[in-house]
Order: sequence, then C-alpha cells, then structure tokens
Amino acid sequence: MDVMQNNHSIIHRLPLPRPEANADLVGHAAAEHLLWQAWHGNRLAHAWLVSGARGIGKATLACRFSKFILACTNASRMCTPLYLPPSHPTFRRVAARSHADFRLIERGSDDSDQRRTQIVVEDIRDLSRFLTLTAAEGGWRVAVIDDAESMNDSAGNALLKILEEPTSQSLILLVSHSPGQLLPTIRSRCCSLPLCPLTERQVSVLLKRYRPALTPAAVLVLARLAEGSVGRALALADNNGVALYRTMLDLLASIPHLDGPALHAFSDQIAQADSRLFKTYGELLSAWLVRVARYGITGQMMAEVLPGEATLASHLTKVIRLDQWVEVWEKISHLYSRAEGLNLDRRQVVMSAFFAIAKLTRAR
Repeated sequence: MDVMQNNHSIIHRLPLPRPEANADLVGHAAAEHLLWQAWHGNRLAHAWLVSGARGIGKATLACRFSKFILACTNASRMCTPLYLPPSHPTFRRVAARSHADFRLIERGSDDSDQRRTQIVVEDIRDLSRFLTLTAAEGGWRVAVIDDAESMNDSAGNALLKILEEPTSQSLILLVSHSPGQLLPTIRSRCCSLPLCPLTERQVSVLLKRYRPALTPAAVLVLARLAEGSVGRALALADNNGVALYRTMLDLLASIPHLDGPALHAFSDQIAQADSRLFKTYGELLSAWLVRVARYGITGQMMAEVLPGEATLASHLTKVIRLDQWVEVWEKISHLYSRAEGLNLDRRQVVMSAFFAIAKLTRAR
C-alpha cells in the first residue's frame, strides 16, 4: 500500500488554531484537573512552568487556563472544567489578544519584519509594567510566555526579578520545550507541570480532524513518526513527511558512500522549507538516532515505521561503537538546537549530520 501522499492531493487542510484561539485540547486531562484543584483550593502558585515536547499542546493548555482564570471572578471559584466555548466573551477577547488583563509573550518581529530568534528584555519589561497595573476587570492579570527558553540572558534576568517579587493576583505561565535551558533560579521559582506526549491514537484523531484527506495508511505512519506531537505530525503531513523519512533512511543506508546529488537535493528541500519543517526534521533525525542507540543497548529489535529500518539499525550498530553513537547524537542534536539562534546555514546543518555519521563508519 502506498502511504506517500503529495501535498497537492490534500484538498482539505484545516488550519490548526493558534494556542490562544484553540478550543481543542487532547490528552492532558490530568494536568487540567491539577490546575483546577490548585485554583479551587486557593493553592495557586504565582508562576508555573509547563514543559514537554514541542507540539503536544503546552501553550494551548496555558492559554486555556488563562481564559478560565479571567472568566472566573473570586466569587465564582467553583466554575469547572477549564474549558470555555469559543462563543464565550472571554474566549473571544483572549483569542483576539484584546483582553486587558491577558498578555502573550513570544518572539516578535524586528524592525525589518523578520521574526526574531529571541525573546528580548523589552518584552519582559513590558510584562513587568503590565503586572504592576490594577486588573482592568477587578480580577487577575495573566501572562503566558511561550517558548520561554528563547529568552536571551537579559530577558531571563528581568523575568527573575519579577518572579522574586510577585504581585498579588497575577499569574505567569511559562511554556518550554527545553526547560533545562532556563536559568535554574527561574525554574526553582515556578511550580513544575510537565506534560506527557500524546498517544498514537490521540495524534491520529487530530490528524484526521485537521487533515481529513490523508489516507488511513498515511495517518498511521505519521502518527508513529510524530512520537506524541501533533505539531510534528501536521508539519510532516504538510511536507510529504513520509517520503522525507524514506529519503532520510535511504541516505543513511548509503553510508559511508553517500549519494552526493541525492544528499544535496535533500538538504536543499529541508533548507528551503519553512522553519517549522527544519525543526521537525531535526527532531525526527534525533529521535531516530535515539531509537538506534536504544537498540544497541538492549539488543531488542526496534519497531519499524517503514520496512528496512531494523536491518539498517542493525548494520549501523555493528560498524559504529555505542559510545560513538551517543556522541554523534549529542553533536547533531546540539547542532540543530543552535541552528536557528545563530542563523546557521540550514543546508550545511543537514549535510553535516550525515557527514558526521559517515565519518564514524569510515573510521572502522
């Protein structure tokens, strides 16, 4: 059965709403209940760190809780669950970013309208001024900082000052894909709320909802590749992700004698796509390297997403020592994590990963 699907055949493509406008939240009922209990029991910490893999609904949960808080006055703490319908006035104003007591801090655009790679100190100073104001509607002031690890040093230090001297009836929700990159002092002043990846079934349900033209076979493969991230699944669905993965495996199988033209074409495809695909591909490669390393440690045959993966993993673990495999995984993961912040050449980043693996096989 052919699971590859061309972009042009996907006629129905529903846009995934931004977190502040998204009424859909799947797979995080336990986290919702914990937040509701904290609110209902008057035990709400002034700052929370919502962490987990990219694309699993962290920012959506943070915005959902924000809307809940803003919709509930102190006299109506019994309102539950956290869900507000899109028709609710508070939902509409938060979605439009027009609620006077809500702020969403994220990487903005610079003077040339290019998206910044960092949250800068001016963003946090604006947040500080917002939190010192009296709530316009007599309740709480709520702020969500999305992709919090993208704060530069000055922004991080400015946020730390806010966390050290919290104002009354204010709530800060930090959303982070890599909480280890945050200042330890910031992490220590937040209540930690780690979220688990979604199940394959949950990812499949959301794929069918937002990409209804995908074949059942494509949904199955994409849900497996997503590893619990609907954001990754949608990015792959929109960019011939199954074919992309197959090409990646073919290139890895050609090591140490890499197919030069094929590698250049593949690198160009990744480099010329939007930043979301570049990040998604980096996560995809990193996850595959982890799976191979796990196979090397346990000796248990790895589950295949596409035919031939297990044979390839077996071959590579025979020609590359386990310590070298872990080292190359760390190197490649670090390279991709730095690529955006340092504006590295994406094409070169993609090619460098294959060269690093090929070098180890030739060393044997």
